[in-house]
Amino acid sequence: MKQKALIIIENRKNGICKLTLNRPKSHNALSFQLLTDMKNALEKIRNNKNLRVLIIDANGPSFCSGHDLKEINSNNNKEIYKKLFNLCSQVMLSIIKLDIPVIASVHSTATAAGCQLVATCDLAIASENARFATPGVNIGLFCSTPMVALSRNISKKNSMEMLLTGDLIDSYKAKEFGLVNRVVPERKLEQTVNDIAEKILQKSSKTIAVGKKAFYEQLELGVSEAYELTSMIMTENMTEYNAQEGVDAFLKKRPPIWKD
Repeated sequence: MKQKALIIIENRKNGICKLTLNRPKSHNALSFQLLTDMKNALEKIRNNKNLRVLIIDANGPSFCSGHDLKEINSNNNKEIYKKLFNLCSQVMLSIIKLDIPVIASVHSTATAAGCQLVATCDLAIASENARFATPGVNIGLFCSTPMVALSRNISKKNSMEMLLTGDLIDSYKAKEFGLVNRVVPERKLEQTVNDIAEKILQKSSKTIAVGKKAFYEQLELGVSEAYELTSMIMTENMTEYNAQEGVDAFLKKRPPIWKD
């Protein structure tokens, strides 16, 4: 029997790509194989210059429950644990390093490394049914790698509240914390995500690639170094065709014609 695909990739003609987690019976737990498939898929997406936006969603009752605890429990080996957590980190870094924006479409619960995945995406839209937690502390396994993404999205106090209590927060609290951008009824989730993706498609993809790379680079710097870096990037950006075309179009009140 052919093994069921753990992820489903849909490339649309307009440049939108959708990556769907597809382990519904396991609540889309991030097994070795699922993470490997995600890593390979993200590499293909990175190399496909026709793609402009990536949407990550999931099938089944949960968005993603985090690491596969059954798999972890069956492998009492430090080297295997190290390989697993490094692989997960590589997947998260691959999302950050993509030239295109990545939107998480979260219909339900995202916990531990699943919450990490949401925090790693550039944008996150959640349904009213969504819940979020970093509950590792409840089972003696502190969510240290999810903490990296979480603490770069929300405040120290809110991060520590989630990490120390392990409590589920609802989608409205997640928006208040800054973990998600918008909360919508589940029936409107897909359309809302598509509308945002379509809006991004109207921009210059080269400009967005420059901006996304700069955003994550400057986060790791002190204020002076960040201004030095971004001043250099804006200088280079301004000399390129799309910036000059965009300024001219704005001044002449006409739509820009990008060269991407």
